[in-house]
Amino acid sequence: MKALGRHLLIELYDCDSKILADVKKVEEIMVEAAKATKARIVDVIFHNFKPHGVSGVVVIAESHLTIHTWPEHNFASIDIYTCGAKIDPWQAYHLLRKRFRTKKLTALEIKRGVL
Repeated sequence: MKALGRHLLIELYDCDSKILADVKKVEEIMVEAAKATKARIVDVIFHNFKPHGVSGVVVIAESHLTIHTWPEHNFASIDIYTCGAKIDPWQAYHLLRKRFRTKKLTALEIKRGVL
C-alpha cells in the first residue's frame, strides 16, 4: 500500500510534570525529535498556558510535529506527521518516550494519502 504520509498519534501518561510545564524544555525535546527523523525544520512555535500546559508545533518540510501537555495530569498528546520515504516518524517516537520520562504510552500509525 503506497501512502503519501505517515501520521503517528501518541499519548504519553505518567510523565514528569516539571518537564511538561516547562515550555523551553518541551520545545527543546520536540526539536530534538524532529532532528532524530532527519527532517528539515522550517519553523518552531511554542506557547505556555497559564496556569498549566504547553502547546507547540515544529513545522518540517516533510509536514509537522505537534504537542499539547497537561502537566497537572502528567499527560501529553503528540502528533508526528511525516511525508516522504526517507523520514521515519518512529525515530522521534523513541526519543520522545525517553525524554518525557513516560511510564505508559500508546501510539497509533495512520497512513495518509493512500494511493
